[in-house]
Amino acid sequence: MKTRKAFTVLELILCIVFVGIAVVLFFVQKNTVDAMDRDDQRKTAINAMYYALEEGYYAQHEYYPEYIDSAEVLPWIDPNLFTDPTGANLWAEGSNYSYEASDCKDGKCKQYSLRADLEKEDDYIKTSRH
Repeated sequence: MKTRKAFTVLELILCIVFVGIAVVLFFVQKNTVDAMDRDDQRKTAINAMYYALEEGYYAQHEYYPEYIDSAEVLPWIDPNLFTDPTGANLWAEGSNYSYEASDCKDGKCKQYSLRADLEKEDDYIKTSRH
């Protein structure tokens, strides 16, 4: 009786196909997880800006700014939050963040909307409370 000591060609091909499918699935899932992580970073930044506007800026001035372009307007938050995960600043072309003030007079606004363009979900929007 002969014993078999090697794999057949069919067994090797099946193993290679299985490993190939596993690698493809891994990278697809990794891209999805990375995009969800970037979305979470965007939501965190928008929430920080929102609470800084409501609890900090509005509490001191009783109006909203026409523009938020730096930490000078919102010194209560980390300046790095003005840069989205792709590296674009809040007012830069192609940024995932936007701030739109409305009902403004002499740079004093009554309302605003903060928006983050997300990859895996609908846009994340926060609007003024007052």
